[in-house]
Amino acid sequence: MHLLVTGGAGFIGSHLVRLLLEHGHHVVNLDALKYSGNLENLREVADHPRYTFALGDICHRGQVAEVFASERFDAVINCAAETHVDRSILEPDGFAMTDVVGTANLLEAAKNGKVPRFLQVSTDEVYGSVEHGSSLEDDPLDPRSPYSASKAGGDLLVRSYWSTYRYPVVITRGSNTYGPNQYPEKFIPLFVTNALEDQPMPLYGDGKNRRDWLYVVDHCRAIVSVLEHGEPGLVYNVGGGNERENIAIAQAILAHLGKPSSLVRYVQDRPGHDRRYAVECGRLRALGWTPTMPFEEGLRGTIDWYKDNEAWWRTIKDGTFKAYYQQAYGLRLQTR
Repeated sequence: MHLLVTGGAGFIGSHLVRLLLEHGHHVVNLDALKYSGNLENLREVADHPRYTFALGDICHRGQVAEVFASERFDAVINCAAETHVDRSILEPDGFAMTDVVGTANLLEAAKNGKVPRFLQVSTDEVYGSVEHGSSLEDDPLDPRSPYSASKAGGDLLVRSYWSTYRYPVVITRGSNTYGPNQYPEKFIPLFVTNALEDQPMPLYGDGKNRRDWLYVVDHCRAIVSVLEHGEPGLVYNVGGGNERENIAIAQAILAHLGKPSSLVRYVQDRPGHDRRYAVECGRLRALGWTPTMPFEEGLRGTIDWYKDNEAWWRTIKDGTFKAYYQQAYGLRLQTR
């Protein structure tokens, strides 16, 4: 297939681009290269004969139109998003623009261009905090942060194109994804890189918030499965089946690196912090997908990747990331 992947220079997007190329597809990667977009993530495929990079922002309708005018696509996979809860609390307007307006621009261009398939990559956070059991795809959405609210808005727009126009859309909602090349504002890479620098690891609240962890390649395999076999109009949950408390993840990182537990610094919780996420994935498993990476193995491999690729993350943390980190954690680390 000839595919448009938006946000392909980001974390999940770059792993997905590589997987799609391995499967023999042609990929155009449309990315604005904002703070978390990094072409280093795709250095090994930059000259691949079936790969093309296009610089552009999905928030700009004209830039989107140019890509659709120059190419005929068999499907669009929208990975482009603002994705971090902490950052969304500080800068909510950018999340609404990318995750809602940007999605609307893509949907309209794809529908008008008669692209046969549109896949929206979303998150389990749209269901809100789940006290007991697991979220099903048709459960009501209850987002509690600007990030999850913007993703929920995008999801609702996508589903409306099926209801209103019968345009063939599908949505995946992934649980917390981890692996190599993840921007170090996220929980695991932040804690790993801080530990490698012998810096405090800022753990929110009591550290007992629970997340289901999903290895990035397993997540990308799920996206491909839904792209190829998903039923139009449906949502597919993608979970790893690895529910852990945040404190347990922090302790595992410290143990693997041989660092002291004193690096963990309990700090003031963030506003509206969801206590637990969990998703039921029977609909996706019925397509033949199952996660294959054991969590302990995946976490060890991820930690080792950051240990072995210091130049990649240090370039980021020595740049504009410093200002964000100070804004998000500076006062917390001083006052508790």
